[in-house]
Amino acid sequence: MEFTEAYKQTGPCCFSPNARYIAVAVDYRLVIRDSLSFKVVQLFSCLDKISYIEWALDSEYILCGLYKRPMIQAWSLTQPEWTCKIDEGPAGIAYARWSPDSRHILTISDFQLRLTVWSLVNTACVHVQWPKHATRGISFTRDGKFAAICTRHDCKDYINLLSCHNWEIMGSFAVDTLDLADIEWSPDDSAIVIWDSPLEYKVLTYSPDGRCLFKYQAYESGLGVKSVAWSPCGQFLAVGSYDQMLRVLNHLTWKTFAEFVHLSNVRAPCCAAVFKEVDEPLQIDMSELCLTDDFIQQNSEDASEGHFRVRYEVTEAPITLPFQKPPADKPNPKQGIGLLSWSNDSQYICTRNDSMPTALWIWDIRHLELAAILVQKDPVRAAAWNPTCTRLVLCTGSSHLYMWTPSGAYCVSIPLSQFSVTDLKWNSDGSCLLLKDKESFCCAAVPLLPDESSEYSSCSDD
Repeated sequence: MEFTEAYKQTGPCCFSPNARYIAVAVDYRLVIRDSLSFKVVQLFSCLDKISYIEWALDSEYILCGLYKRPMIQAWSLTQPEWTCKIDEGPAGIAYARWSPDSRHILTISDFQLRLTVWSLVNTACVHVQWPKHATRGISFTRDGKFAAICTRHDCKDYINLLSCHNWEIMGSFAVDTLDLADIEWSPDDSAIVIWDSPLEYKVLTYSPDGRCLFKYQAYESGLGVKSVAWSPCGQFLAVGSYDQMLRVLNHLTWKTFAEFVHLSNVRAPCCAAVFKEVDEPLQIDMSELCLTDDFIQQNSEDASEGHFRVRYEVTEAPITLPFQKPPADKPNPKQGIGLLSWSNDSQYICTRNDSMPTALWIWDIRHLELAAILVQKDPVRAAAWNPTCTRLVLCTGSSHLYMWTPSGAYCVSIPLSQFSVTDLKWNSDGSCLLLKDKESFCCAAVPLLPDESSEYSSCSDD
């Protein structure tokens, strides 16, 4: 892997959808860099510190959320002199996002009083009263023609269907939820899946005309759904719960066909490979060198001060994973499936049980079995699949990257001084990674996967 130098950032950073640019927030400035040369191609000055960045899908426009004002500013890469400013006045702005056509901006006011659709074409705006959430509760169809927006009034949750052509409400229906958490169109745009708050386990599937197609409830009298994700192929719906289980539903029958449990004691027989991160002291063989005693003593002291390289060690079951029991007297317990992500081919799904934050589980959906467990020294901060191949990358806030493929797992040392990876993102073609530190970022060019053998391997790449 090849790494760039570190560049300053003070907020969000992200690739453009076409993978040609990187947008970086540096205090009041929005810096647009070329993703190949890393030269600055545009520099925009905002009116306040940038809290949020989002590209339009056509990569021509970009919006900045200045939530301290509160205000939204939008910019054009092809017309640098063009600018747009959205200010809701006393209503404030809690969140903003682009519509799929890249010509409308949706804003949510403070206290979810209203959702406003702003047109960049004719400056018209449309209002939807009482949106349920600020950053959640809105989902667009894959073709971008329709939007489903969750609202709440008269102590009930509703779904409003809007046409993205003229932003008229085409229909509205109440849903059977206690406190709706989020909504997601199916990848084929044929159904809408919603799930309830953690206080009640409920996953509901509705048709666009408001018919309830299926209701799924795994258990009662306990904290319920924590994470939900559609597979890219659209055939499976994965539901992670507070009971530390992952359940996978089929989109044809809406029945559960797989249940995966996350236990701290992994017992034999287990076909999964367990990769454990270990430190290996760097040792230099100086037996045949003519060196002074002072040099040898200094080198020994340096080795004892923690000069290590990191690698994966393949272990076998049984194995006990580090487990943290959440306190019973505090809300939002750190337990259950808090991280859930599908591979691009829908064959694998990675999960993190928040009670065991240092372990990342990789499940094989084709064979309905556990494929691998990655046991890290530090809690897993982020994990992301390559959008074009079966390769998983994760970070733990250390100076290393960790990668897994069906052929094995390996560690990569980042050759930058005092750079700790706290977040990572792929570009759309899977050729480059954006790595974030607290006050800087860098990029890494990722080589294509070779035709590797199916046997597991583990190594370190320094």
